[in-house]
Amino acid sequence: MSGLLMPKPDDATMRRRDEIVADMRIIVPGEGVVDAANSMRAFESDGLTAYRQLPMVVVLPETVAQVSRVLKYCDDRNIRVVPRGSGTSLSGGALPLEDAVLLVMSRFNRIIEIDFPNRIVVAQPGVTNLGITTAVEQEGFYYAPDPSSQIACSIGGNVAENSGGVHCLKYGLTANNVLGIEMVLMNGEVVRLGGKHLDAEGYDLLGVMTGSEGLLGVVTEVTVRILKKPETARALLIGFPTSEQGGQCVADIIGAGIIPGGMEMMDRPAIHAAEDFVHAGYPLDVEALLIVELDGPGVEVDHLIGLVEPIAYRNGSTTCRISQSEQERLSFWAGRKAAFPAVGRISPDYYCMDGTIPRKELPRVLHGMRELSEKYRLGVANVFHAGDGNLHPLILYDANVPGELDKAESFGADILRLCVKVGGVLTGEHGVGVEKRDLMPEMFNQTDLDQQMRVKCAFDPNHLLNPGKVFPQLRRCAELGRMHVHRGQMAFPDIPRF
Repeated sequence: MSGLLMPKPDDATMRRRDEIVADMRIIVPGEGVVDAANSMRAFESDGLTAYRQLPMVVVLPETVAQVSRVLKYCDDRNIRVVPRGSGTSLSGGALPLEDAVLLVMSRFNRIIEIDFPNRIVVAQPGVTNLGITTAVEQEGFYYAPDPSSQIACSIGGNVAENSGGVHCLKYGLTANNVLGIEMVLMNGEVVRLGGKHLDAEGYDLLGVMTGSEGLLGVVTEVTVRILKKPETARALLIGFPTSEQGGQCVADIIGAGIIPGGMEMMDRPAIHAAEDFVHAGYPLDVEALLIVELDGPGVEVDHLIGLVEPIAYRNGSTTCRISQSEQERLSFWAGRKAAFPAVGRISPDYYCMDGTIPRKELPRVLHGMRELSEKYRLGVANVFHAGDGNLHPLILYDANVPGELDKAESFGADILRLCVKVGGVLTGEHGVGVEKRDLMPEMFNQTDLDQQMRVKCAFDPNHLLNPGKVFPQLRRCAELGRMHVHRGQMAFPDIPRF
């Protein structure tokens, strides 16, 4: 696996593989267990395809009871489990382990309830992100978070990674649109967090679970809020001579108190790749392209356009097109939505990064990325959620050239270090997974990491759920001073405890 350090396979588990597979077939009968090597190849990687590993066995449950029995079985026998949704993770969050059960939730693919009066949808975790909008759009509703992979990514995976999308600036990430979940703990216990109501009392466990990357439990049901489609939506396509000018325009728009429905930016390599791929009518003589979508009542949208245009020109914009129809607005977005596959046409391979910075630091970070590109002699195409500072640099390389993958990873690590240096964070929506795991100390000190690990211990004391992800080193809960209860008895029961 390209030298990536992962937990050492447990020999005792590997020796019992045939027994484990047979027991899984009893729990999940029919075609719900896959154990042949060739058949498991479809599951050997997620969206971070540089790393591949066959799992011990693939299990595809269909009911909550089956998920509960699988997890309890594995908990009782000290068997690792890696949860997986649609496998679109770009951080290696669903990378299998050689001695682990890969628990694939794709058969949980039904919408359970649509409640228009309360504006909620209850869905199983295998329902695609776009599938929720498709189910409610005939009544004029939609689900706001819209990652570029929305046609394929699952709502359960969105919860695991706290996914965003082009409209997250105004309408929030997954965390702002999920109201409740049903989940199964590693010991097989089924619990519910939240529900149809807006907020629950007590600790925000729903917030803890959203973005937990499969380390705390397995989601089996999701309740999300849906929104009424805005009366009007129009987009501006704004070109700039430099990326720094585009970045400053973003900061000035937000600084003026304007919150667009979406605000995305692409640099020259991404612009040309997207235009060649989609033919959206993008200007090819600019270094940066900003798409600003304004939505709401028609009068308000017209007013906001009148504010954004002069801000763009003050920052040196050389072109500013305003959509005159819904078809034209969608064509503006078509190139942005297709930017990732489009870049695949100009490079044999690319490495998609994900870091978040304060908006005001956009010019500085874009300049820093150009310097790093020269240092590593690798190209980079920038596509990002400019409004909330969530960067998605695409580092261009050729895996067939010895050493280029390593260079691309080092380049990416330096970009993330730069993000942290200017006051940003390691990830916005892709998660930490294995990709950023060893960079966690760049952002967190040992005390921070220990506290995060204690949360993990509270949910999964034996570290059986998705081990090797997020935390830079494997430790036992006992090393963090966690109190153990054995056979119902605490150690030294006579000592007063508070």
